[in-house]
Amino acid sequence: MTGAPVDPARVHALIVGVERYDAGAPWDLPGPARDAVRFHRLLRAAGVPDDQLRLHLAPLPPYVPDAPYAPADQATVRRVLVRELAAAQGQVLWVWWGGHGVLDRAGRLRLFCADATTADKLGIDLDSALERYASDAVPALGEQLWIVDACETFEEDLAFREQLPPDTLPVGHRTLAHRQTLLRAAGRGRAAANDPGRGTGLFSDVLLGLLADRAATLPAPPDPEELFPAVRTRIAALREAGRTLQYPAIRLQSPERTEELPAAAPASPEPAEGRPVSPLQRAVDALLAYPLMLDPTERQTVVAALDPGVTATLPRHPKARTDVAGILTRLGRSRPEVLWELFDAVVSVDDDLGLRTELDAALRAFEASVRRPGDRK
Repeated sequence: MTGAPVDPARVHALIVGVERYDAGAPWDLPGPARDAVRFHRLLRAAGVPDDQLRLHLAPLPPYVPDAPYAPADQATVRRVLVRELAAAQGQVLWVWWGGHGVLDRAGRLRLFCADATTADKLGIDLDSALERYASDAVPALGEQLWIVDACETFEEDLAFREQLPPDTLPVGHRTLAHRQTLLRAAGRGRAAANDPGRGTGLFSDVLLGLLADRAATLPAPPDPEELFPAVRTRIAALREAGRTLQYPAIRLQSPERTEELPAAAPASPEPAEGRPVSPLQRAVDALLAYPLMLDPTERQTVVAALDPGVTATLPRHPKARTDVAGILTRLGRSRPEVLWELFDAVVSVDDDLGLRTELDAALRAFEASVRRPGDRK
């Protein structure tokens, strides 16, 4: 049925965009609420009734959404998933989610809600939600497209003080009545890049552009096997430009098939000959995942925040990758401790949780690789 005309009156959507968390400023993520509103506009323009577009936001000031919205706390979103939306009568379900996420130790994607704190990481178990919506707990909504722009960083890499507790949704008896397409932004173990200057997720921006190009066929979900290669191609171009390390993934589940379409590259980046990525290359990639490091002016602002006695001796180059590699190499050889001044300068401008986690791990690995016996720890 995907791609066939659909009566807008038989379409429902859950649209979530979380930019602000109870965890405080370190979790701020400018972009997801704005992306969610853009997606809301697309479905509204396609004729989907307002009361069937469930918009749940936690926007960061000064952004003020131009559409009415409900909160994005766990209790509210869980109630919608378990009680309200599951009972909806209709043909098509769209789910859009933007915000922070983590891949837990069981390999399940956990999506944090607006009331998450560092001590109480409230969220939704995406895999549990998918299981519920593929069961007889959801008698209608046979055609489903789930779109998730969130990090899939490994839980153990985030050094949480406590493991995430189980928090599954109730699931009915499995059936063959539903078709589910799940499109995930990051790929297993990877961060989903955000552009705080433009207030958008890179994946969300790509996908919203592709959906806008297909506006004439909405609100019917597009053919996923036509859409996904276009997404993958555009994200690959952003990787080549050094703006992200993510690899989007898609899973198709229907009565006829259950499979994940092949990824464009292996989960762990390795050179063609199979030699593991060096600590320097990992650190370069982690820095260039920040959009600000691609802009010469913003990159200079970061460098200017370092010790003047160090910056005077740094080699500089107009090309971003060459410049970053030279800076890291010089700091590694002469002043490894200044790597953490560099870290502080970058995250003070863009405090994306997933990017910060990878940069921290990459700099630690790089620092360990250049330390000599007897160096101060």
